[in-house]
Amino acid sequence: MTLQHAPRRRRTVRRLQATSAGIATGLLVTGLLAAPAQAQSRTEASPSPEAPIGTAARTVGDASYEPGPCPKTPEPIEALEGARCGTLTVPENRAKPTGKTIKLGVAIVPARSATPKPDPIVWLAGGPGDDAVGEAKMAVDGGLNRDRDLILMSQRGTYSAEPNVLCPNIDKFNAQAVSLVYDAPSTERLHVAATKACRDQLAARGIDLGAYNDTESAADYDDLRTALGIKQWNVYAISYGTHLALVSMRLHPDGLRSVALDGILPPSKGGSAMTWSSARQGIDGLFKACADQPACNERYPNLSATFDKLVRDLEAKPVTTTVTLPGSDKPVKVVLDGGALVNWMTSATHVAPQVPIALDELAHGKPQRIAKQYAGGKLSPQAMGRTAHGLVYGVFCSEWTPYESQEQALRGGQGAFPSFPRSVQAQAPQLTSLRPDCDVWNVPAAAPSIRDATRGDIPTLALSGSFDSQTGADNGPYVARTLSKAKVVTIPYEPHVVFATSKCAQEITASFFDHPAAPNTGCVNSLEPPEFEIGPKS
Repeated sequence: MTLQHAPRRRRTVRRLQATSAGIATGLLVTGLLAAPAQAQSRTEASPSPEAPIGTAARTVGDASYEPGPCPKTPEPIEALEGARCGTLTVPENRAKPTGKTIKLGVAIVPARSATPKPDPIVWLAGGPGDDAVGEAKMAVDGGLNRDRDLILMSQRGTYSAEPNVLCPNIDKFNAQAVSLVYDAPSTERLHVAATKACRDQLAARGIDLGAYNDTESAADYDDLRTALGIKQWNVYAISYGTHLALVSMRLHPDGLRSVALDGILPPSKGGSAMTWSSARQGIDGLFKACADQPACNERYPNLSATFDKLVRDLEAKPVTTTVTLPGSDKPVKVVLDGGALVNWMTSATHVAPQVPIALDELAHGKPQRIAKQYAGGKLSPQAMGRTAHGLVYGVFCSEWTPYESQEQALRGGQGAFPSFPRSVQAQAPQLTSLRPDCDVWNVPAAAPSIRDATRGDIPTLALSGSFDSQTGADNGPYVARTLSKAKVVTIPYEPHVVFATSKCAQEITASFFDHPAAPNTGCVNSLEPPEFEIGPKS
């Protein structure tokens, strides 16, 4: 149930699932009540102004940073070669300052410039549940360390954090579920059983499940900044990371020079209705791009009606097929009902040129292309044992479901796709079985302030893709209403997380960090639509 990152057209949140696909518990007790802020305890090993960031141990209040080995990653990451690394130790729950501590891995990729600027960039990963350190290649390939150090920290609970809250049993169930009817009550029961097993396993390890949320994570990042001796830094946040960034802007604004949000997920309206609206926007954007191209429109007219009919037909009579996936000759059974098709579609905007032909093939009895893509994302090695499901539920079950009723969620589906069967409308894309999952997860609701709109004058770049069907492009203007120095940019023809696929988005980002008040967005005007794949008539 994370915003998932689907296969990229040019390169990767179940995140709202793609990377897809990602705030928490009330007011923090930071452990600083015994002394005023200026008297917080500090080690004597504070870095000198000339020392590279991350090379000296430092303690500030209840947080301490210690240089050391780089965080573990599932595979070696070339972008981390030469990084300065260490560990941030913080309380697991700041309301219990004498309780357990957790360790968060930190990697600092040096600027390519010999004279780096003093304000580094910190990367906030998607999810919830992705490990920022594992996204180093995306950040470096996009040039974020051109003339600033790039800081990546494992958000609490993620892959290289200690402890992690991964729960690979959920990943295993998601892989098995491709052979089940997506919207069937029996599938939901198995889904909830996997979630409960995850919760029970984490609780048995002594994990404080109510401490894995955005309020605590935002404090972790602010503690990292102060422990590294950084006066101000810049933030680049993708997907769910924008949710965390907006919370950080509200709770810890002083250390933020500028913030770039890419694939925006506003905490003030997070929930199922928002994911339905986002799906509608991204899917409509893709269908319109086909309709605007004579060849695509002639071969695949009225894609919206085709898609709607397929959802209704498959929900009434699911299709079962068998596919083989890359790297294996073992056949995989795949069942496609209406809900499965909707979830495939919200990720398929990442491979937009194939969507019209894939829907046409399905309409003519050839489900293999869609089935292969749908199963491939859930059975790939990258989908196994890497998502921190304890953080997924910690965020959604404390910050989303308590503030959106089941009726509101259903109305979101009915409003976005009124022709869909009710059984499809009841399961928001990327958020399968969220409400019953949260019932068994059983963590306290976050304070109502978690749903407050973020306000302020921090220079903010609000980036979206017009094909983004996971976090709709209208979230850019939405967050900008209360951010007086926000610049809203929609990159045409791009899916969720434009930084990963668009050179134009990368250029705008570089310009923004150099000139937050007036980034150069001119490249948007020269972008061309994708060339859709045109197949022979059936």
